[in-house]
Amino acid sequence: MINPAELLSDRYGFSIGNIHTSWNETLATLLSHRSIRAYLPKPLPAGTLESLIAAAQSASTSSNLQTWSVVAIEDPERKEKLSQLAGNQAHIQQCPLFLVWLADLARLTCIAENLGSPHEGLDYLEMFLTAVIDAAIAAQNAVIAAESVGLGTVYIGAMRNHPERVAKVIGLPPYVFAVFGLCVGYPDPAAQAAIKPRLPQTAVLHRETYQLAQQVGAIACYDKVMKDFYSQRQMNFPGNWSEHSVKRIASAQSLSGRDRLREALNNLGLKLL
Repeated sequence: MINPAELLSDRYGFSIGNIHTSWNETLATLLSHRSIRAYLPKPLPAGTLESLIAAAQSASTSSNLQTWSVVAIEDPERKEKLSQLAGNQAHIQQCPLFLVWLADLARLTCIAENLGSPHEGLDYLEMFLTAVIDAAIAAQNAVIAAESVGLGTVYIGAMRNHPERVAKVIGLPPYVFAVFGLCVGYPDPAAQAAIKPRLPQTAVLHRETYQLAQQVGAIACYDKVMKDFYSQRQMNFPGNWSEHSVKRIASAQSLSGRDRLREALNNLGLKLL
């Protein structure tokens, strides 16, 4: 079993001691998470996909509506097209399995129409948000399942850069939106991926009421932790976390095409009333 204190130190960038709870393999798997962007050319064992989907379907879902779906992609040509739409991320082509997670309101639309029932409620932002949340919770279950058996993963938010073109590549009907992708495969040991530190708990954990002022010191500490993290690994990362983050939100252009997301969703049949 991995030393809990070491995992916590890696996760936060400094020693915080042990968590005062019963330690187990599930906690070790969760705290060991790292994004994998280099994969071995090794196929997954038969039944892996089905096991991951079973884990995903075991996640919570709002009102048991199950407003998500997933498209599993193994075809090299289709992976290449999606890689191009995601800014030429090579790991999409490299991984043996690429999963595109969907906010899916088409299924309920079809059910309502087959029953001769109205479905105007699906046009509202609440139902779209429900579907996105459902997809995210399900996908994270699949990630944990994959990592528990020695596989690596990385989320691909760039599926949202060109929603209509992604929809065409994977044959989406109206009322369905690709929320993100997920690479799955065996990590390449030659490209060691480190556990990336997260913000201190004092920045994200609030007791009883939200406190913004208390985060200032925690963020300053994190900026130093992340600067040291990249420096130690000789990674070219200019500035600190705060400077990097504000660049990502500075303007519409900073959103890499996602500033037109409402338009794209409308084009895909989602009204968002």
